[in-house]
Amino acid sequence: MEKAKEKDFKIDRKTYEWTIRAFSSLKKRLGVKIRLHQGNDQLATGQIFLFNHFARFETFIPQYLIYEYTGAYSRALASSEFFRGDDFFSKFLKSVGAMPNRCPGLLPFLAKEILHGRKVVVFPEGGMVKDKRVLDDAGEYNVYSRKANERRKHHSGAAVLALNLGAFKAALRDLEDEGESQVIEKWAERLDFDAVSELMDAVRRPTLIVPTNITFYPLRVTDNALRKGVQLFGGSLSQRLSEELLIEGNILLKETDMDLRFGDTICTDEPCNWWERKFVSRLVKRVETLDEMFAVKQTHGKWADRMVAKSVGRTTVAVRDTYMREMYAGVTVNMSHLISRLILVYVDKGWSEVGRDLFHKTLYLAIKRVQKNLGVALHESVSNPHFYAGVLDGHAAGLEQLLLSKAVSELVEVDSASYRFMPKLREEQEFDAVRLENIIAVYANEVAPIQGAVEAIEQAIAEAPDIHDRDLAKLLFDDELVSYTWDKQSYCDESHKAINIQETATESGEPYLMVPEKNNGLGIVLVHGFLASPAELRDFGKKLADAGYPVVGVRLKGHGTSPWDLRNTGWRDWLESVRRGYRIMSALTDRICLIGFSTGGALSLALASEQPDKLAGVAVASAPLKFYNKNLIFVPLMHGANKLTRWLSSYEGIMPFRQNESEHPHINYRNIPIRGLFELRRMVDELDTRLPDVRTPAVIIQGTEDKVVDPKSAELIYKKMGSTEKALHLVPSTRHGILNENIGNVQEQVQSFLASLQAARH
Repeated sequence: MEKAKEKDFKIDRKTYEWTIRAFSSLKKRLGVKIRLHQGNDQLATGQIFLFNHFARFETFIPQYLIYEYTGAYSRALASSEFFRGDDFFSKFLKSVGAMPNRCPGLLPFLAKEILHGRKVVVFPEGGMVKDKRVLDDAGEYNVYSRKANERRKHHSGAAVLALNLGAFKAALRDLEDEGESQVIEKWAERLDFDAVSELMDAVRRPTLIVPTNITFYPLRVTDNALRKGVQLFGGSLSQRLSEELLIEGNILLKETDMDLRFGDTICTDEPCNWWERKFVSRLVKRVETLDEMFAVKQTHGKWADRMVAKSVGRTTVAVRDTYMREMYAGVTVNMSHLISRLILVYVDKGWSEVGRDLFHKTLYLAIKRVQKNLGVALHESVSNPHFYAGVLDGHAAGLEQLLLSKAVSELVEVDSASYRFMPKLREEQEFDAVRLENIIAVYANEVAPIQGAVEAIEQAIAEAPDIHDRDLAKLLFDDELVSYTWDKQSYCDESHKAINIQETATESGEPYLMVPEKNNGLGIVLVHGFLASPAELRDFGKKLADAGYPVVGVRLKGHGTSPWDLRNTGWRDWLESVRRGYRIMSALTDRICLIGFSTGGALSLALASEQPDKLAGVAVASAPLKFYNKNLIFVPLMHGANKLTRWLSSYEGIMPFRQNESEHPHINYRNIPIRGLFELRRMVDELDTRLPDVRTPAVIIQGTEDKVVDPKSAELIYKKMGSTEKALHLVPSTRHGILNENIGNVQEQVQSFLASLQAARH
């Protein structure tokens, strides 16, 4: 192959920009969701970008992102096999900045491109690593080479490029300080700069390597339209092509997160010693091209040149090893990683099966342990409780997506009591079959370099068999705090600002857990009302805790954050919030009473109808079955119109929110989402059918002239509920918030009810 010449690899700006626009349009229709995690504007400042390689299509993503964020053009290295002919595809690749990885004179060509503001994209693994195995048994980084049919070290070309370019820049800066203006002028001319100042501006920019990791989640092995279409029109497919279309087609066409996470930037500008800088300066004064500078050898030539070559050679391995560590440290750890690693650790320990309950508990503990390691990058499947909340019960989507998939059925046998590990888990698979035959190994290999995740799994295995329910409860409550933070951050960007700045709430929306040192054995699950937050009943909760009752103040999903959050939740999400609070308290006490205000009261009754273990009673104040405002009958119509408007356009709806004049503006949302009112109606309709199943002791308290809840609700609830031990108290008041305001000593009435539950036990 001839030496790289500029005219042969000239970037065609029209073609490049057309390709960017085409991909931008296509991206909107694909299932893959590209998520970029960078620090300190690394796309703009970095010059040499390194990526791991798992799928063919990903090789264009970096160039697209670099252009989208910075407007800079990129050079990317591709297999030389794509450039053997002079066909359309080869010409197209060249026009969009691609170059053959075995092109003579490649590195000096790229060095000049960098000086002129181009970025360089490199995949140092040298090919797709389908098994994701980058560590050998000794813990050293290497990958499988299809060509050599053996494992080998990663390519070091990026290190050689960066070190030589860094040395060249340092030499020019030194020569400028020494007044060697003629030398610098000649280099400006040789490198096609219009002015010396342009060259020196480029020389003063540091040479920065940016190692980046690409993580896909989830990986699917089911068939897809892309593979079927190619097979239909192209006939039989090779095993390799069929496998790649299957895996990559699913990534592209089905919902998949593609996380690109940048590691610490590596600067290679300064030679180690002053004498090395002197040798490089002499070399730069003497040679006339970058090709000559890159060509110096350690074994022959001038002694000073050999010293320069030895300096670069000595540092190359260290730089390569550094950027490989950084690249793999950026793996975005997801639930499938933890599940797969956990399974293989069990297998390594000689386990042939594990009980479902123990497995789920161990996985949950691994999630909580890895969350504490700030050095591990986490996918939302293990950082946001919304996605892993069902792990302890074996019902989290990520858990079922992997272990109940057809791809895993020959690896792990699942029944109602246990997971059995099949022999195939440890069988060696062909390189082009491993993603189809053992996806567990692929996930486990990918997470192997992440020491924090590996240690979290080992800790979880050791702790799970003997962990106390109280300790689990603390972790579950921590999930509630984490969930609050996630939800609050999810709705604080510019697109939600117009509604958020109108909000008047100043109290924290965090849930709370109060466990007195000497508790009386009756736990309280305290549930706030619609539009409010746990702060609504915090003072009452403190009073109960001071009286010896352990209290958990739950936060209904969608509350205490932003009206937008409430707009995206349903009443079943609210009920699930109460269930989680009940579960936490179940681990702390022998008996539980549900206490709810308004919507919280309705939800408390709904949960009571399920007759959960340890339930001792339920107390509700201002619980709705009917509403004072008769306009609520139009809410389903308005909600339907909003949904139709959003479906037909990007507009949020004809009336997505309406304003609310609250009794407690420092706690409640000022803007009510119409969707929230619709869900409120649905919840009340559901409660009406559940009330006969409420059989626990109960007290219902209602203000006589409530302007929010129709006071008739209390009598209807009282009559319809199935409890034989029940009481109805009417409080003369026009206020709705009779519990938190303690109108008519409502709080004392509730405490009296609690005392009766305690007395009935003895």
